[in-house]
Amino acid sequence: MIGTGRGPCDEGVLRAAPERPGCAARAKPWVLAATILGSSLAFIDGSVVNVALPAMQADLALSLAGAQWVINAYMLLLGALMLIGGASGDRIGRRRVFASGVAVFAIASLFCGLAPNAAILIAMRAVQGIGAALLVPVSLAIISASFPESERGRAIGTWAGFSALTTSLGPVLGGWLVDALSWRAIFFINLPLAAATLGVTFWRVPESRDEAARTALDWRGGLLAALGLAALAYGLTSAPEQGWTRPPVLASLAASAFALGLFIRNEARRAAPMVPLDLFRSPAFSGANAVTLLLYFALSGALFLLPFNLIRFQGYSAALAGTALLPFSLVMGGLSRWSGGLAERHGARLPMTVGQVIAAAGFALLAVAGRGGSYWTTFFPALAVLGLGMSVSVAPLTTAVLEAVEERHAGVASGINNAVARIAGMLAVALMGALAAGLFGAALERRLAALPMPDDVRSALAAEASSLGKAGGPSPLAGAAGPAAENALRLSFVDSFRIVMLVAAGLGMAGAFCAWETIGSGDGTKTHDQAPRPDRSA
Repeated sequence: MIGTGRGPCDEGVLRAAPERPGCAARAKPWVLAATILGSSLAFIDGSVVNVALPAMQADLALSLAGAQWVINAYMLLLGALMLIGGASGDRIGRRRVFASGVAVFAIASLFCGLAPNAAILIAMRAVQGIGAALLVPVSLAIISASFPESERGRAIGTWAGFSALTTSLGPVLGGWLVDALSWRAIFFINLPLAAATLGVTFWRVPESRDEAARTALDWRGGLLAALGLAALAYGLTSAPEQGWTRPPVLASLAASAFALGLFIRNEARRAAPMVPLDLFRSPAFSGANAVTLLLYFALSGALFLLPFNLIRFQGYSAALAGTALLPFSLVMGGLSRWSGGLAERHGARLPMTVGQVIAAAGFALLAVAGRGGSYWTTFFPALAVLGLGMSVSVAPLTTAVLEAVEERHAGVASGINNAVARIAGMLAVALMGALAAGLFGAALERRLAALPMPDDVRSALAAEASSLGKAGGPSPLAGAAGPAAENALRLSFVDSFRIVMLVAAGLGMAGAFCAWETIGSGDGTKTHDQAPRPDRSA
């Protein structure tokens, strides 16, 4: 871990701040600046890589599985280690862990930008995920420790608003960098941001920790979760290409089940587990996390495939594709404050249900968009409706999670819910990508069978389905075979994209049903305090 350093207001930990109110007041703007800058690294990276993925695929000759792992390596480690990251800040020191996460993220970004091949890029994306798992949860903990309760809500709202803004601008900036320079530039841009974050952190952010936190960190649980999810992701991404009955696929899925089983056993036996299983006795808490899984699975699958559609098959540049996603992010950011009041006025159940029905309509509108046509009549309405649906859903969903548990569990409940969202994204990229490739291949095979061309060209074109049609640009094979072959590639992908979006719409409706059935107000389903358990994990 990076050393704590000495700031002008730092005397070891923030608990001294009440005796030095002037120092604490001067630190507040800098705390917000540091946490917003640091979190922006992870949020921008999470939104920008999807837009740059077709260019990476073309430059590094990535297969579909390779493209999936560029996304999943990051989300895997972020989802599996987020709870460990938050807990380590409480025990070791929040500023120290936050700064360590920023430094790890920056170093990994440098090597991502310099990566000569897919293997190194994927490995460094995993290291980025570790850095993000340290800095994202601790950034909120630093805000909570630095602001009194009367000011905390406004500070967190400011942090959330800037986070939404940076997330929405990420694809635009990333698309411009890809077109003007290279996909590598999206990683190099992290370096000055990280340097500024570390400078402000060590200069102005006081150290803080939870002096009551004495239990050991659940590193075993974090490792088992990471191994189990990694094996699951490998099996799901490899199965479409190798076949579901191949020994490596079966072995990885079996290893995943074994590791995740050990993870559950470990959590059940520990006195202070990373994931307290008692929380899932609450139907509302379990239901809210099931809704999160369905909603973010659908959203992540759609946002993974949409840039391929826009860039490869609709003819957009990377910059235009990034700009095309703005309605979704701007609607979410602009309505987040308004949607936060919906749960207060109506309870969480109704807005969560209605929001997911609206989101399902957005996915269905994406399925309607074919090839060509004006952006304003095809993708814009779908993305605006999808943003509205997510806006109505997300804030009440967070409220439902927190209301389902006792106040002392609020931090870990929120962390579990965030981890579920990241894991849902990882699973969606693997499964929705595989579904799209399978549908694409079947549709392309039917269309190519009707075209006059040599068998070797037909076979080579059909093989492009496994990489989503070499999404970096027009296929030279299709060009050699004539415009009809290129058109077959485009139409076949659009067909597969439509079906996947309809699947996403179905998942949205399933989430709405789950919310209506499981979420209630004042239903007595909170998880109550339990007597401490002896630690039997050794």
